[in-house]
Amino acid sequence: MEIQALLITFREVLEALLIVGIITTYLKRMGQNHFTKYVWLGAGLAVLASVGVAMLFQIVLTGFASMGSEMYLKIGIMLVSAILLTQMVFWMSKHSRDMKGNMEGKMERFITTGNVVGMVIHSFLVVLREGVETVFFFAAITGGNIGAAMKGWGAITGVIIAAIVSYVFFKGTMKVSLKTFFKVTGIFIILIAAGLLVQAISIMQDLNIIGSVIPHLYDLTWFLPEHPIDYDHYLRDHGTAPILSGDIGIFLKALFGYSSMPSLEEVIAYIGYFVGIYLLTSFKSNGNNESTNKTEQEKELKAQAK
Repeated sequence: MEIQALLITFREVLEALLIVGIITTYLKRMGQNHFTKYVWLGAGLAVLASVGVAMLFQIVLTGFASMGSEMYLKIGIMLVSAILLTQMVFWMSKHSRDMKGNMEGKMERFITTGNVVGMVIHSFLVVLREGVETVFFFAAITGGNIGAAMKGWGAITGVIIAAIVSYVFFKGTMKVSLKTFFKVTGIFIILIAAGLLVQAISIMQDLNIIGSVIPHLYDLTWFLPEHPIDYDHYLRDHGTAPILSGDIGIFLKALFGYSSMPSLEEVIAYIGYFVGIYLLTSFKSNGNNESTNKTEQEKELKAQAK
């Protein structure tokens, strides 16, 4: 859970800090320093609002638990989180290049019209989006215990790393491009999303919401049990210990959705998810290449016309 919380918090906080940093840097460059306080005011209010969302979300989860419907809500949260995490990676990949220009354009309009309220609302919404997403993802990876994720070392470390990365980026001392950062962290986020998808399917099968053609496609408990309890049971039943510890299994399960005895549907969903990601990536890459080639051809035609 802590590693998941670290990666998610790092991504979300870094995105928020980059956007706020781009805005405040632009304002300083334009000699409009007096507007930066309004940007930070909006960001601060968004952080408080995100905490409020987390508390409200926890109350809702507790209410569902008292009604005996907690597992159904958890399944929904896991599935939606898998979609949102995937969308987050693709969104940042698409908008990371033109993010600076978009933010500066909006700030220029606010400065021109003297729209202080617009600055506050804009920075508030930008940071609030990241905060609400973080709360939702924490609910998914912890099974509803949002407070545990917020207080854990993973979330705290993620915030610290994001603050350091954004600081060195704006100080101009960063050697690795943000594009590379987002690409690397994006891979881990995709793995977490795939794990949440598989865990949701597993819970639905345990609750008999959906069936299974082959409940256990294979059994790797002898090699790597997915929980220390499974390790103890295997040792008791077979007289020999599994090769690897159940602590490793529970770590991999929390991070990547590992299962020592997956159903056929879990395996298909896991592989199918990555196939879908590959196809989407290839489609977008081909689309971008065609757009670039078209632009270059238009430039050549204009040059010939002149």
